[in-house]
Amino acid sequence: MNKALIFLNMGAARNLDEVEVFLHNMFNDQNIITVKSNLLRSYIASSIVKNRKEEAKENYKKIGGVSPLVANTELFLQNVQKAFPDHHVINIMRYTHPFAFEEVKWLQLKGVEEITVIPLYPHYSSTTTKSSLEDLYAALDKANFAPNMKIITRFYKNEHYNQSIIEQIKQTLQSDKANDFDLIFSAHSLPQKIIDGGDPYQKEVIENVNILHDMLDEQGLNFKNIHLAYQSKLGPMKWLSPSLEGKLEELRNKKVIIYPISFILDNSETDFELDIEYREVATTLGFTDYRVAKCLNDSPMFIEAIQSLA
Repeated sequence: MNKALIFLNMGAARNLDEVEVFLHNMFNDQNIITVKSNLLRSYIASSIVKNRKEEAKENYKKIGGVSPLVANTELFLQNVQKAFPDHHVINIMRYTHPFAFEEVKWLQLKGVEEITVIPLYPHYSSTTTKSSLEDLYAALDKANFAPNMKIITRFYKNEHYNQSIIEQIKQTLQSDKANDFDLIFSAHSLPQKIIDGGDPYQKEVIENVNILHDMLDEQGLNFKNIHLAYQSKLGPMKWLSPSLEGKLEELRNKKVIIYPISFILDNSETDFELDIEYREVATTLGFTDYRVAKCLNDSPMFIEAIQSLA
C-alpha cells in the first residue's frame, strides 16, 4: 500500500499522568495562547496548568481515569480501515501520542506516496484545524518527506455527515415525540477575540445548525425549539454566547436533548462536561428529561461520509 488516510485530532489523556502533558502541550500552542512572545506564552501556560491540573485529574477520575476519546478513536480507525482496505489508516494527535513527527517517520519508512488528510473538526478554526495542519506540515518538512497530499476540511455541509448526526439524534429521541423536547446544539466555545480576529468557526457552526434545522424539518422531526449554545469556557475573558448553562436557564420546557455539534468523537467534554456537569445543572433547574446524544464515533453512516469525502 502506497496510500494513507490520516485523521487529525487534539488528542487526549490515556491516564491521569498524561493529563498534565495534554494541558502543557495545548496551552503552549501559539494558536491557543496567541501572544507573540514564546516566553510569555510559556509563563501563561505554566500558570494555567498549575491551576487546572488537579481539577482536570479529578474530572477524569469521574469518567474512569482515561479520556473516552482514546477507545473511540481506536474503534473509529478499525472501521475506517475496513472501508479503505488499500490504505494505511492512521491517527495523529496534536497534544498527546501519537504525534505527527512519529507517524510521518512511519509513513516515510512504509514508502507511502499519497496521503489524504482529514482533520476531525467539521468547522474550521485556527485553534483546531489550522493548528493540527501546521503541526503536520512541520513534521513533513523536518522529515524532508513530500508525498502527494489531499486535504479535506470544512465537511459540515456534507449530506452523509449531516444525516449521520440526525440518526444520532433519532437514537437519543427513541420512540418519544420530538415536539416534546427542545434540541440544543452545543459547540465548543472560543474567546470572542479569536472570532473578532477573523476566525470563521462561529459562522460555520451557525450555518451547520441551519442546515440541520432544515433537514430535521424535512424529515418531520419538529422539535419545540432548536438552539445553539457554547460550552467549555475557560478564564475571565469574553467568550462566545449564549453559554450552555445560560441557555438551559432560559428554557421553560424542561425536556431537552443536547447534541455536541463541534465534536466527532466522544471525549471528556461530552462524557464529563455534558453528561455529568451540565446534567447536574439541569437537575437543579428542574429538568424532567435531560438527554445527551452520542457523537458520531464509528457510526456506519459517518464512515459513508468519510468515503464520500475521500
